[in-house]
Amino acid sequence: MKYLFNEKKDVMVITTQNIINRTDSITTVYHDIDDGMWQFLGNTQIDETNAVLVSLEEICMIDESVNDLYKMPCGYMAYKKDNSWNISKYSGS
Repeated sequence: MKYLFNEKKDVMVITTQNIINRTDSITTVYHDIDDGMWQFLGNTQIDETNAVLVSLEEICMIDESVNDLYKMPCGYMAYKKDNSWNISKYSGS
């Protein structure tokens, strides 16, 4: 796997336990405007019981397609439809 992000491989990102366990797929990605944090989410609602922090490199190993988002700026989100990422601006943190 080629790592394309400008962030260091060990930068922490938010995801769910289901994505780590590979019982859910990454379908939505947020790059927060306020702190630059990345969130990699699936179809399972995230809450304090299933939220986890992992390295950006680990997320890229779980789903190599997220490397396609390496240039996505803060304040944008992406959702996967038909195995391709659709990027748009969003109003959230």
